[in-house]
Amino acid sequence: MPIETPSQLLVKGIAAMDLGIDRAKTCLFMHYLRDLKVWNEQFNLTSITGERDIVIKHFLDSISILSKFSIPKKCLAVDIGTGAGFPGIPIKIMRPDIRMTLIESSTKKTRFLRHIIEILELKDIHVFAGRAEYFGREKENRELFSLAISRAVADIAILVEYALPLLKVGGRFVCYKATGVLDEVSRAEKAINLLGGRVEEIAKVVIPFLKAERYLVSVIKAVPSPRNYPRRAGMPTKKPLV
Repeated sequence: MPIETPSQLLVKGIAAMDLGIDRAKTCLFMHYLRDLKVWNEQFNLTSITGERDIVIKHFLDSISILSKFSIPKKCLAVDIGTGAGFPGIPIKIMRPDIRMTLIESSTKKTRFLRHIIEILELKDIHVFAGRAEYFGREKENRELFSLAISRAVADIAILVEYALPLLKVGGRFVCYKATGVLDEVSRAEKAINLLGGRVEEIAKVVIPFLKAERYLVSVIKAVPSPRNYPRRAGMPTKKPLV
């Protein structure tokens, strides 16, 4: 049986998620994959290096949110700790109308982000090169976004301190999680309540061709966040609100 190409795998996976993709968007993903591999050889942007794994564990996993939640047209979104662009850039490719801000503190990763945004000719997508605490403490960024997302490897109690102050009341924060999510959400309850949020849903998602469990945790911004959050740089990770 012939081995599927990365583009065939992508199209098949997206169809299995009841989503659609055209040839132009498929080409954008494949260009993204090629450049990610080239840059990764020099800058170590991601530990996931095989083409099949990039398609499944980065691209399909990133866009799984689109199979579970309705995102309004021209939504103002922020991706916290995006790394090499996940999940923000795959979501942007699938939904060009979304206005996206990517937050990343690593210089080598922000260089790659700006490169890939230019090469793919993506519009209405911006990179903030710095820590999420700095971004969240700027007055013009607070209560601004309708959607915050994160695949960053951090506890939910830490992530909500970055995300909830950025959201409008009624906005949604979605973080990508694996096993152990119920205990993690339980530990984060104090932080979520303190920052004005409430857990809306813990949605299990099936990522095509991936056997591992995946979940999307949705937190709704119910009331404004206290002005003194996020705390100064480093504090959310050193002393989580648990």
